[in-house]
Amino acid sequence: MKALAKLSDEKIDLSDATEGRDWKDARRGLFYKPRKQQLTLRLDADVVAGFRHHVGTGYQAAINEPLREYVDKRPGGHE
Repeated sequence: MKALAKLSDEKIDLSDATEGRDWKDARRGLFYKPRKQQLTLRLDADVVAGFRHHVGTGYQAAINEPLREYVDKRPGGHE
């Protein structure tokens, strides 16, 4: 990569490169995984039980979703 970076655009051989891609069906953030932070959070036992019952495996991620929506709707969003 360092050697390629030193070349001028005219000297880079693109003859075997694929043409531009069709991005009309692209989805932003498809592979994005936000960094997680472990913390101790006290929630009502019935709320946790409800998520465990309705969601099962992945209930912690499901609890995170409404918290994310709350933050996203506020001015400034994520900082």
